Amino acid sequence: MTIAILLAGAILAIAAVLVVLRMTLGPTMLDRAISFDVLAAVLLAGIALDVAADRDADAVPILLVLTLLGFVGSVSIARFFPGSDDVDEPRLDEDPSADEPASSDPADPADDGTLGRPTGGGLL
Repeated sequence: MTIAILLAGAILAIAAVLVVLRMTLGPTMLDRAISFDVLAAVLLAGIALDVAADRDADAVPILLVLTLLGFVGSVSIARFFPGSDDVDEPRLDEDPSADEPASSDPADPADDGTLGRPTGGGLL
């Protein structure tokens, strides 16, 4: 059992070093943010390994809080990095004319100025 725990600890240490290397050398900010999330997961695995080795469940609440923080961090990364760094370049599957706004002719009866919103006088 001790050999397995030491082997798992060594693997986690190597993973942490490689993730820190990726964090420092990552070409984009998204690479750095994802590597920080992976480093948090490696830290969680290290704490879980310590809990398993000591057979003491005192650190389980810490694991739960760090897991929640990792999840919120991942969702924040996904929210604030919706695209890639080359946003200005058109994608191959997009129609370049789709970026141009449709002409708004004041004489057009279909353009009533509501932008698709309902105009009823209801409470909502």
